[in-house]
Amino acid sequence: MATLKVGCCGFAGSMHDYYEKFDVVEVQQTFYKLPKESTLSRWRLEAPGDFEFTVKAYQAVTHPKTSPTWRRAGRDVSSRLPEDIGHLKPSPVNFEAWTKTVEAMKILKAKICLVQCPPSFTATEENIENMRRFFSEVDREGVEVAWEPRHRSWYGDLDKMRRLLDSLSLIDVVDIFKREPLSSHPIGYIRLHGLGGDVNYSYKYSEADLRNLKDRIIKLCSLKKLVYVFFNNVTMKRDSLTFKSIWCESV
Repeated sequence: MATLKVGCCGFAGSMHDYYEKFDVVEVQQTFYKLPKESTLSRWRLEAPGDFEFTVKAYQAVTHPKTSPTWRRAGRDVSSRLPEDIGHLKPSPVNFEAWTKTVEAMKILKAKICLVQCPPSFTATEENIENMRRFFSEVDREGVEVAWEPRHRSWYGDLDKMRRLLDSLSLIDVVDIFKREPLSSHPIGYIRLHGLGGDVNYSYKYSEADLRNLKDRIIKLCSLKKLVYVFFNNVTMKRDSLTFKSIWCESV
């Protein structure tokens, strides 16, 4: 049976309270604007020694200058973005963004980097080739890459998708209510965005939903060595704690 870790996509409430209730968090701040080294060092120092951070890659790696997510970085940043930023292009600006992401990971002692690509990153041959070059050229030593594309075109040919994931040693990030992981990577990485659509952040998981989730995760744990489950909805703290309680009933 694989080790299971349950947490939230971002700190839900105060960090100190979160540290008392969970043993892992997916850091969101690194996506919008990389925190100062002193801030990251403080987070690591204040967290329990066995607490784990996973890090969402800086959006310069994945999101082009037209992405609305850049607004949160500030007008002074978004107005100066180069054309070749994002979409996993093997460009100097993207390589630099990756390096800065990895530097943040090292401070937090994080081992997993979530690389979330926007809906504009479709499964074209150009994007696939750029992706292959990018992940082949960047420094990935000590870093496991969890990849989450947001456009459905990537799942039109599941065999092709599986080969791509495995050829680049990527963790297949999924919402397990919608599909199961394709890659053979020993780590499972689940992000739950709500039911009733691709994403439905306002959804509140019922007890029946969470018991259904438990059955799905038990099956996944028989195939993996380590499984992460992150809730990414408005009631993520409540839902993740309820799921942890349900999980512990007979495990």
